[in-house]
This record gives sequence, C-alpha cells and structure tokens, in this order.
Amino acid sequence: MITKTWITAVIALLFLGILGCGGLRYSEVSPEARDFHPRRVAVLPADTRAFAEAKSDVDRLFAEVLSEQKWFADVVGGEAIGRRMKSDETFRQVITDYLAKLANVSFSDPSMSERIGELTGAEAFLLVRVDYWNYTTENDKKIAKVSLSITMIEAKTGKTLWTAVHYKISDYMIIKPDLPDVARALIREMIGYMPH
Repeated sequence: MITKTWITAVIALLFLGILGCGGLRYSEVSPEARDFHPRRVAVLPADTRAFAEAKSDVDRLFAEVLSEQKWFADVVGGEAIGRRMKSDETFRQVITDYLAKLANVSFSDPSMSERIGELTGAEAFLLVRVDYWNYTTENDKKIAKVSLSITMIEAKTGKTLWTAVHYKISDYMIIKPDLPDVARALIREMIGYMPH
C-alpha cells in the first residue's frame, strides 16, 4: 500500500531532480567570496594552447561581457594585458612566473598575485582556459562546441574565489554558427554565476 509520506517523498525528489538539471557543469565558490566585492578586475590572456585560433576572440569577449554587466568600475581585458606584456618586461615576468608556478606546483603565490594586482590596479583577476573550440559531429549531428574554464583569484591573497567549467553546443544543418557567438553566449552564462 502506498502511503502519503512515500508519495510526498517521491514528488520532492522529482522536483529536486528537475531543479538540478540547470547550472554549470562545474562551479565552486569559496566562502571568502561572499564578502569580496572587487571594483576593478583584470582578465589575463586566455590559455589557448590547444586552440590558438580562439585567443583574440576569447580575450575580447571576456572584456566585453564583463563590461556590459556593469558590476565593476573597470575591467582590464586580456588584449590590453597581452599588449602590455609585449612592451613591459617586468610585467611579463611577473605574470609568466605566477602562471608557471600555478601550472607546475598548483600554488597560487600570494606575493606574485599581489604584484599582478598592483601592476594592473585590479583587486581580482581571472584566469581563462579554452578547453574546446571546434566544429564536430556527435550522434550524426553537426555541432559547434565551445568549452571554457574560469578561475577568479583575489589579487591581494592569491586565494581562488571561484572556479567554473562549462560548455555550450550549437547544432546546425548547413550554416555553421560562428564560434565567437557561441563563446559569447557561454561567457554570459558562466559570468552569471561569478561572485561580484
């Protein structure tokens, strides 16, 4: 015999299951992020080793999407930082050393991150990696797929405040969607979960 409690439990589980279907593939927010509200953020040039053709688009799109949100007084984009890295040896060395240490020993060095904050005038900076940027076929469907990983670092402490990984797929029959358009929609979605 089915009881009223059992039916209520099943309905509650189904409801929670439906709610769980949205959101990012992976997102983690640090408890410190709740009380952290930066006025100025910087976006370091995107890591596009596997998909070099995405670099200029991703760097430009992050700056545009963050600026249109109007959450921050100023956004220093990856293109601007990339230009400065070409002309400023000290700036390039600090960023290169920080990223190398992060990649090699998984340590966000607080003194280096604080120096990046001082040099960019930013209270936080974003690290962006392009995980996928391509046209492909899945289950006999042609798709445009973009996948990104984003990490928000508090410049003063080097602490990771937020990490997210997500992807967006746009299927098509004849006319390929532009990958930058797919990326813009993905960035907007991901940034919606970012602490600010």
